[in-house]
Amino acid sequence: MNKQKVFLDCDPGHDDAINIMLAHAYPELELVGISVVAGNQTIEKTTINALNVCQYLGIMDVPVAAGCGNAMVKPREICPEIHGKTGLDGPTFEPLVKKADPRHGVQLMIDTLMAAEDHEIMVVPTGPLTNVAMAIRMEPRIIQKIKRIVLMGGSYQNGNVTPAAEFNIHCDPEAAYVVFTSGVPITMVGLDVTRKVLCYPEIVDRMAKIDNKASHLFVDLMRFFNKTQKEVFGWEGGPTHDPVTCASIIDPELLTTKFCHVSVDIKSEESYGRTNADIFEFFRRGEPNCDVAVDINVERFWDIIEQGIRYYGDK
Repeated sequence: MNKQKVFLDCDPGHDDAINIMLAHAYPELELVGISVVAGNQTIEKTTINALNVCQYLGIMDVPVAAGCGNAMVKPREICPEIHGKTGLDGPTFEPLVKKADPRHGVQLMIDTLMAAEDHEIMVVPTGPLTNVAMAIRMEPRIIQKIKRIVLMGGSYQNGNVTPAAEFNIHCDPEAAYVVFTSGVPITMVGLDVTRKVLCYPEIVDRMAKIDNKASHLFVDLMRFFNKTQKEVFGWEGGPTHDPVTCASIIDPELLTTKFCHVSVDIKSEESYGRTNADIFEFFRRGEPNCDVAVDINVERFWDIIEQGIRYYGDK
């Protein structure tokens, strides 16, 4: 089997943790590196969270490096209301043995990509795009090494931190601007589809029945995540945003997408951080530059999650 190489850039984060699990579990994918960014919590906490998840799941040979702790321009923004004080409240982990790679996360990304063949690696950002943008600016030659950027962020409808903006993009709109104007093929997995995969209690119960290490982690993560989503948004199930990225690589038919022009608003006040996706070709102000996810096969998504958990074997 020809495995698709995947480099994750994340800010764990409950849904980031599940995405790490998928990227490591599926034989179709080869996880080659993880850079960490501030977002759901501070860089110190998200780095510890990434290391804890990797250690728990036995991902010991994949380098994990701390990247940018602040946005390129705006003040830092984190989300303890959803992800808790640690950024990964809920699970209990053993004392941490796995060490972070000594390189900066941006340098790890650059080194990994520059060692690859052209168009070989999928870059999968599930947090603010600071690391990815900095890597592109520092070493533009990585652009030709990236097969596609499959990112969780944005929305062509409403946001979740302002009426206009989604959290990951709003944390660093200037970085998102760099990425969306880079010329790299992009798939934008936004709120339009991730809000359709709500992890209702019956989904948590379904995964609990697998009764292995990965299912225990999933249950601990999603029970806390669902609690805060209920408190903040009133939803009975939390949207499992980030795993839609790797799931869509595993199953290319999972998403329905629209190829169109997407720009990032970095100038206005009310719409700062909005991803303006010209889905209906109203403005024609630029050439199409992004495959925007507009629908998802929800049943198939949960099947992918279940199979990913089962790949970790018996407890």
